[in-house]
Amino acid sequence: MRFRINRKTRLAFALGLAAAALGAGAANSAQAAPGAGCGDWSAYRSFIARFMQADGRVIDFSTPTQQSTSEGQSYAMFFALVANDRASFDKLLAWTRSNLAGNQFDAQKMRLPAWQWGKKPDGSFGVLDPNSASDSDLWIAYDLLEAGRLWHNPAYTQLGRSLAARIAADEVVTLPGLGPMLLPGPQGFRNGTVTRLNPSYLPLPLLRALAHDAPDGPWGKLADTTYQFVRTVSPQGFAPDWAAWQSGQFVVDPKNGDVGSYDAIRVYLWAGLTAPADPLAKSWLGALGGMRTKVAQNGFPPEKVSSTTGASSGEGPLSYWGALAPYFKALGDEHSLGLARSRLAALDVEVPGRDPVYYDRVLGLFGTGFIDGRYRFDEAGRLVPAWRNACD
Repeated sequence: MRFRINRKTRLAFALGLAAAALGAGAANSAQAAPGAGCGDWSAYRSFIARFMQADGRVIDFSTPTQQSTSEGQSYAMFFALVANDRASFDKLLAWTRSNLAGNQFDAQKMRLPAWQWGKKPDGSFGVLDPNSASDSDLWIAYDLLEAGRLWHNPAYTQLGRSLAARIAADEVVTLPGLGPMLLPGPQGFRNGTVTRLNPSYLPLPLLRALAHDAPDGPWGKLADTTYQFVRTVSPQGFAPDWAAWQSGQFVVDPKNGDVGSYDAIRVYLWAGLTAPADPLAKSWLGALGGMRTKVAQNGFPPEKVSSTTGASSGEGPLSYWGALAPYFKALGDEHSLGLARSRLAALDVEVPGRDPVYYDRVLGLFGTGFIDGRYRFDEAGRLVPAWRNACD
């Protein structure tokens, strides 16, 4: 996902600094970055110190390529916004612009960021896959629009609107018999009559916010078609990682089948984060009731579940509890929310010899940040942060 800026002159200055430091950034190990003054949100400070380089690159150390993704950049930008950490936000934006968007990331010339960057077979660092990831693109556009509003900076707003327009042009298609739908990326997801889709790529609050900022775009209608999508592909109350549209109807994904696991867990997260006043909030949660029932029965979320039969296997990792905590809170399920709180406490415990896991920490920040009252979304999708002070 993406990255944003300060005052107009500060924006250009920050991007210039990042470009100058770029050559050293690929080889640097992760270092502590700005964020040490972010109130009492220790989990955020730990995430920045562990996973973000000083130049704004977020690294997933669990991968052989030491990869950075547009997802990681976009989520970190969101957390920086929640933490009122403009310094980190600007660095994240600048690194994304320089490395994932080839320095073509401004209001006049906007390019969708590549989704994957890291160590190549020859040992050099660079883009590994130039295709973009539309969920990350949505998050970056949202981060920019909200940064512009909350930090009173029109440069961020202009970037956000330009990126939203680029997403609408390159990643939104009209499916006959349905309406607008978000492709997972511009390339590789349409084959003949089959269009592959990912339900975890479409957080309702983000669609609401984009509809407010770009009322002439597809975003309001996309919210309605996304609800139809999630409801239809979750007949047992479990979302799949992937599904497809073929011959006027949603079908099981021809590549991954009906399994719901590490992608789909975010569908419950986004539903839980949606403002109760949103007209789709209650019915959206109702379409995903299978997970609540399964956790009540077993005491833990399944690692994998069949969206068509409800059969499940395995025990989900800590990241699942992070995603499900807002879902349980939205449902008023205090027992399951208590289970989530107790499991998520383990994220703050450093275990010698065991490195923190990127996905656990990311979903943990989403979940604990929400249930601890550090942020929420209103019915228009706007971010409502509980800012206590600015980061140093």
